[in-house]
Amino acid sequence: MIHLPLLDPDVPDRFPDPRQALRKPNGLLAFGGDLSPARLLAAYANGIFPWFSEHEPILWWSPDPRCVFRTDRLKPNRSLRRTLSGKDWQISVNRAFRQVMLACAAPRPQQPDTWISPAMVDAYTALHELGHAHSVEVWDGEQLAGGVYGVAIGRLFCGESMFSAQSGGSRVALIALTQLLNGWDFPLIDAQVSNPHLLALGALELPRDAFLAQVCELSLQPFDAAAWHAVATRPASVYLQEAARPPGMDDVAVGNVVGK
Repeated sequence: MIHLPLLDPDVPDRFPDPRQALRKPNGLLAFGGDLSPARLLAAYANGIFPWFSEHEPILWWSPDPRCVFRTDRLKPNRSLRRTLSGKDWQISVNRAFRQVMLACAAPRPQQPDTWISPAMVDAYTALHELGHAHSVEVWDGEQLAGGVYGVAIGRLFCGESMFSAQSGGSRVALIALTQLLNGWDFPLIDAQVSNPHLLALGALELPRDAFLAQVCELSLQPFDAAAWHAVATRPASVYLQEAARPPGMDDVAVGNVVGK
């Protein structure tokens, strides 16, 4: 039988030590509470995130190892450049946050159900309106071709989900995001739970203790959220050109697998 701490509904910033999370299922830490901005921000600042199905209680996680992207290592490969050849895709930031979330929540061929419930959409839209959650959109004319969203804490970006409406859309969004974050001295994107898709895209696994040390450092570094709203819409090709410098030994070319 699993015994989990129940979060105090009146104390949104109090969580158990994430090192106390269960091994099976990996990273399950606590349940209950709510999705208020104060609780969500406290969770991310402690390396914890919510993940649950619509009819379950709110479950809180901190898995070991932790999946991350290094913002200085993702590169577009030739296949992606060929995919974009002749396309006039544009990249925007925070132009369609809720629309990106709803696209991420839509059923997929291998994933008919979603954990991005209406309550999650409302909660993260509230974070967005407060300046803590952000999206990167890929546009083909007036239609979204892909996108990614997540939460920024200090200089740590916690990725939540991404989607493709056209081939390569999520990969282009991810590269644009890493280019922006790398330019702002955000070294990591927290990708939470490892899976083959994310690893094929270039994600790495960190031991939880190492990840929590990074969270402790990066979440306290100041960053002006106004920078997100100052990003002008630019061609996707510009981001890919900036990312396609000669690869070093540690660089990872972003391949053909579309992430979650």
